[in-house]
Amino acid sequence: MQDSEELEEINISPLIDMVFILLIFFIVTTVFVEEPGIDVTRPRAASAEQLDKNSILIAITADNQVIYGGANIGVTGVRPLVKRLTRQDPMPVILQTDQGALAETVAKVLDAAQLGGAQRIDIATDTN
Repeated sequence: MQDSEELEEINISPLIDMVFILLIFFIVTTVFVEEPGIDVTRPRAASAEQLDKNSILIAITADNQVIYGGANIGVTGVRPLVKRLTRQDPMPVILQTDQGALAETVAKVLDAAQLGGAQRIDIATDTN
């Protein structure tokens, strides 16, 4: 009688193991997009298009602060940041520039990103 009772029980340990393995797989393979952490009023452009999700997002605020990952890195922090992030995998740099930012600051950030090894630099805009 005991043998038949043991056969009727279902062992769910392998099922729980598989659920955890799948959970870990999906967590590891999810693409994380790091937002600059600041709102900017982007200029409008008729030629706006979708850009890569795997990219370096740098924001330039109206008061000319250069922001990456919620931290003010300044113009001097752009070159080492781009160099470090593009060392293994070349990624495009996307500048989210506020309409009120000075052209001088934008030019300095563009130059620093290029010197850091960025192969492609785009400026984020809103569509009309």
